[in-house]
Parts: sequence; structure tokens; C-alpha cells
Amino acid sequence: MSVNETILRVTISFMVLFMLARLMGRKEIGQMTFFNWASAIGIGSIAGNLVVDDRTPIKDGVIALIVWTAYTIALDIIDLKSKQGRSVTTGDPLIVIKEGKIMEAALKAARVDLDELQALLRQKDIFSFKDVDCAILESNGDLSVLKKESQQPVTKMDLNIQNIKNVLFPLPTDVISDGKVNSENLSKLHLEKGWLERELQKANISSAEDVFFAQVQQDGTLYIDRKTK
Repeated sequence: MSVNETILRVTISFMVLFMLARLMGRKEIGQMTFFNWASAIGIGSIAGNLVVDDRTPIKDGVIALIVWTAYTIALDIIDLKSKQGRSVTTGDPLIVIKEGKIMEAALKAARVDLDELQALLRQKDIFSFKDVDCAILESNGDLSVLKKESQQPVTKMDLNIQNIKNVLFPLPTDVISDGKVNSENLSKLHLEKGWLERELQKANISSAEDVFFAQVQQDGTLYIDRKTK
């Protein structure tokens, strides 16, 4: 392969990768799921092969990059549009500590051992399991932790005793996502759709389809984010 052909292949590969990366959107390394990471490796391998392997026609290499990226974007769209599809492609978050108790079955399902769990907790400045009320292993491998009330820092609201509200639920819980009501979560909270409809009416919202996201807070109030028209 001549120098000119090498420069041409590098230039084409770089330009195609740049355009495809812009199409695929912005996502930091820490936000990438395992599939995102594997897909990025695959695209990089195809681009590298296009540059150094003169047996690969330039046209075939570019087509392979475009098709691979199209599949990746299609799965990302499924993630955005379908909760069921999101569960298949990226997996669901797993509760690994609940009310201070380690959920062994969840750890086995995630293939995470105690040493790894402790390391993740230490990254959150937590050195004892007894300080944790709830810990959730996200689909990208991050650990979200809710400390026990006695371990949480004091806030201005804490100092104003009259403003402290009763805790009715252990965690804020999603009840509407992308305009669709999560009946399973409502049932877990022992709430009915009628209650949700009344709360939406108080906010002058006639239908759940007009809501992008709604979440029941620990004190029983409903946080609502309307869809942008």
C-alpha cells in the first residue's frame, strides 16, 4: 500500500468516524453501558481495519462503519422510546442494598462480589454497610447510594423543624415516563390511577400523555415535568 493510499484511507476513516460520532450523540465514558462500550470498540476496529488493511476496499469499509452505526443508533432510539426495549438492551438497575440489608440474589445476578461492592461504596465515602439505607447498581455500572438518615449531612430544611415532612415512602418512585403510566410502581406504593389523575388535575394536566416524567416523592407529593411542545 502506497503512502498516498494510506493518507487517503486515514483521511476517509477519520472524517467518517467524526460524522458518525456526531450522529450518535454525546455520552461520557462514565455514562456508557456495556453495549455502548462494545459498540465503540467495534466501530474503532472497523475503522482501524479500513486504514491498515489494503485488502479491504475503501467502499466496503465505509459501508461497514455506516451500517454498524445505524444499528447502534436504532438501539439507542429503542432505548428512548420503549421501556421494555430499554430493559432488554441495557438492563434494569438492581437494588443491591435495601434497608441496610445486602441483597445477595441481586449481587449474584449482577456478578458483583462483596469486595467490588465495598470498593464502590468507598468511592462514595462510605466505609460501612450499616451506614447505607439503599444502594442501586445502575445499568452503566455506577452505584447510587442513599445513606441512612443519621448519616446524612444537615441541611437548612433540617434546621427548620416546622418544615420537615413525614416520610411515607422509602425512595422517590417513578410513576410516569415518556407519557406512560407505570402501573407496577403505583401498585408497589399502594396508590391507584385515580389518585394520580387527581394529582395531575391539580397541576392543570388533563392526561398522563402530556407528562414527560412524574415521580412520587418520599413525603407523598408528586413531582411533575411536562412534555415540551
